[in-house]
Amino acid sequence: MHPAFSVVFFTTATGAGYGLLALLGTLGGFQIIPPDFWLGFIGMGLALGLIVAGLLSSTGHLGRPERAWRAFSQWRSSWLSREGVASVITFIPAGLFGIGWIFFGKTDGWVGIAGSLAAIGAIITVCTTGMIYASLKPIAQWHSRFTLPGYVIFSAMTGSVLLNALLQGFALGSKVQLAACLLLTLTGWGWKLATWRYNDRLEIPTTANTATGLAGGTVRSLEWPHTEENYLLKEMGFRIARKHGARLRQITQLLAFALPLGLLAIVFALPWPPAALLSVLAAVIQFAGMLVASWLFFAEAKHTVTLYYGR
Repeated sequence: MHPAFSVVFFTTATGAGYGLLALLGTLGGFQIIPPDFWLGFIGMGLALGLIVAGLLSSTGHLGRPERAWRAFSQWRSSWLSREGVASVITFIPAGLFGIGWIFFGKTDGWVGIAGSLAAIGAIITVCTTGMIYASLKPIAQWHSRFTLPGYVIFSAMTGSVLLNALLQGFALGSKVQLAACLLLTLTGWGWKLATWRYNDRLEIPTTANTATGLAGGTVRSLEWPHTEENYLLKEMGFRIARKHGARLRQITQLLAFALPLGLLAIVFALPWPPAALLSVLAAVIQFAGMLVASWLFFAEAKHTVTLYYGR
């Protein structure tokens, strides 16, 4: 698949934003973090800012962005539409939670309930995003048991590292919270490796023979359908060289997992403010790594429509 940067950024930004929103809503709803004005202002601003930036970026891949609103009408059958509906609904409790936390200085009562509802909405929205790709049968690399859990795991991972940077910046970090970041990052690393291993061993059952129903021998095209690249080949037939894919996988592991793990492990032994600086650096590096991982997620996927073009 063609890895358009608008969709790559959308996947990474909204995943991190919804992960952070879910954690803020949960911790705020249970009064685990204080109802500080600046903590709420920066935390909710960062979470909602990432979500909005990602959603706006996704419209850049549309031929007619002004018609994006029409996607909301197909929620009965389309996961893309369900994602749009869930994202809009989530903004309602998230907005109430942010108002109560920032302007009223409280996270209990109705503010806590709004925070919990925002967390639930964030999780549902991430799941709908994952199902957009997991439901696509023509793309075997996505239509697997790894896609949906992967979206949830990576959202929780990036959200927790962002939350750690936020709390460390206000000198509110804890050993338990740091340990959770390390555990989620290790889980994300293991899940990504397992996904790559599954995709590398994947045997796609559809071939030119099965598509035409001609058993025996080898079916091949006598003439190509087009004399030059068309829309389908550009969007669905994108190919990446194996050596480039291997190098990008190494970069993903380094930036998204290895370096953040090393930096967060060092934070355990550092006082404030060096701990805060390394925590922010870990979050920035991991976000960059997840951009590369998201690019690979699209670039390494193969659509069965390319069989029509002899690929």
